[in-house]
Amino acid sequence: MAPWWAVLPPVAGAAVMATGVLSIGLYLVGLEVVSLVAFGLAWALWLVLAGDVTALFLSDRRGWEAQADTPPALTAVAATCVLGVRCALLGWGPAGIVLLGIAAVAWVALLPVVLRHLGRRMPGGVFLICVATEALVVVAGTLAPRYGRGFAWAGLVLFALGLVLYGDALARFDFRQVVTGAGDQWVAGGALSLSALAGAKLAESGDVLGTGGVLRTVSLVLLGLSLVWYGVLLAGEAVRPRLGYDVRRWATVFPMGMTAVACLAVATATEAGWPGPPGRVLLGIAAAAWLLTAYGLARRAAGARTSAQTSSGRPV
Repeated sequence: MAPWWAVLPPVAGAAVMATGVLSIGLYLVGLEVVSLVAFGLAWALWLVLAGDVTALFLSDRRGWEAQADTPPALTAVAATCVLGVRCALLGWGPAGIVLLGIAAVAWVALLPVVLRHLGRRMPGGVFLICVATEALVVVAGTLAPRYGRGFAWAGLVLFALGLVLYGDALARFDFRQVVTGAGDQWVAGGALSLSALAGAKLAESGDVLGTGGVLRTVSLVLLGLSLVWYGVLLAGEAVRPRLGYDVRRWATVFPMGMTAVACLAVATATEAGWPGPPGRVLLGIAAAAWLLTAYGLARRAAGARTSAQTSSGRPV
C-alpha cells in the first residue's frame, strides 16, 4: 500500500503555498526565527510533493496527464514561486532566479492545457489560472530592483495577463461555492490579494517602469476588492460551517495569509497607512488557521498509517 503522502491530490500544493506565504508574512512583521522555521517546513513539503509528482510521471503517465489538465495542477507553479520570493527576501537572488525559471517552465507547460479544459460553474480552484500567473510577477518584481529592467517588464506583461485571467475565472466560477465549497472557494479572494501584492512589487520598481503611480493605485483598488471578498467568504463560512478537515482547506489558509501579506506589502509600497494594522490582525488569523489545518492533516495522516498497519496485519 502506498504511503498517505504518495496519493495526495494536486491541490495539496496549496499546503506549500500556505506555509510559504505565512513565512513571508512573519518576516514582514519581524518574526524572523519563526519565519525561517515555516520556510524550512515549506521546503520540506515542496520536496515531498515534487517527488510525488515525479514518481507519478514516471510510473503512471496517464494518471499524471489526468491531473495536469486541471486547475489544481497550477499549485505547482504558485508553490515554487512562493519559495522563490522568500529566497529573494533572504538575499538568495540566484536561488530565486532558479525557482522562477522552474515555475515559468511549469506555467508554460501547464496553463494552455488547463485553459483548454475549463468549463462552467467551476469551484474556486479555477482562480489558480490567475494565481499561478501573478505569482510569477511577485517573484519577478522582488528580483527586479537588484537584477534589472528585464524582470520588471516581463512582470508587467504577466500582471496584465493575470488580471485578464481573473476575469475569465470569475465568469466561470460557481458562486454557490461561497456557501457550499470545501475550502478552495477562498482562492476567489486570494487571487486578488496576490494581484495586489504583484502590483505593489512592480510599483517598487517604478523608476524602471515609469508606471509606479498607476501601479500603486491599482494595487490599492485590488486590495480593497480582496478585502470585500474576504468578508463575503467569511459570511459564507458562518452561514454554513464546514468544520471537518479537507485537503482543500489549505486553499483557504493560503488566501488568508496572502491577504495579510498583501496588506503589509501594499502599505509599504504605497505609503498608505491603513492596510498595515489589518494586515497584522489577518496574519494572526491566518496563523491560527494554519495550525488548525495542520492538526487536521496530522490526524488524517495518523489515521491513514493506522489503517495501513491494520490491513497489513501488523500490530498498531
